[in-house]
Amino acid sequence: MNPAICQAIQNRKLLQISYKWGYRTVEPHAYGRNDNGHDLLRVYQVSGQSDSDEPIGWKLLNCADITGLHVLEQSFSGPRLGYKPRDKAMNQRIYCEI
Repeated sequence: MNPAICQAIQNRKLLQISYKWGYRTVEPHAYGRNDNGHDLLRVYQVSGQSDSDEPIGWKLLNCADITGLHVLEQSFSGPRLGYKPRDKAMNQRIYCEI
């Protein structure tokens, strides 16, 4: 578990991450673990690159593919439209969420 992610969620701070092959700026909403033992991060991406060619919108990221993570000073106002608490993708444990 990465405490910096939980702190960013708690303080509603944007994250800049390197994910797979590119950089993304995201609003972290939930962080947890699935039944396969993978840590996951539910985010709303506000800019950057994406495998789906959709640089803005909801994403579920496998934390094992994050190679760089920086908590930015910029904050976001709160949960985005469409956010669902108690994310079912994190069916083993949710470490923290908005």
